[in-house]
Amino acid sequence: MTIWNNLLILFIMLFAMTVARAETQLDLNNEACAALQKADNELNQVYQNILAKYKTDKVFIDKFVNAQRKWIEFKDAYVDSMYIPEYQDNYGSVLPMCKCYFIENITEARTKQLKVWIDGVEEGDVCTGSVNQ
Repeated sequence: MTIWNNLLILFIMLFAMTVARAETQLDLNNEACAALQKADNELNQVYQNILAKYKTDKVFIDKFVNAQRKWIEFKDAYVDSMYIPEYQDNYGSVLPMCKCYFIENITEARTKQLKVWIDGVEEGDVCTGSVNQ
């Protein structure tokens, strides 16, 4: 009898822990989109830092701003190809979460690309391009 009591208590505890951790889809969507907002804020900060660091190089700034605009166009098209707007009814309530996580990953990758203009490159790298040392 004690084995059954112990199993019953264990089952109740596991069930209670599962219920206590349960989140609604809205909570999951909000969490994902908050993570995206954080990544987007970091990207924008890095972008502004680059503009400030290279402000005297007009040619670079023009090329850099143009590249970032084109990256935004690419990002939007890429997201639309992954989560096709005309098919959004097929994705259900997870769509906002999935899109936010997807865009967050793209945004973090772009931030890493941009940071090279802030952090520089390894000493001895002869292919620095427009990166100031």
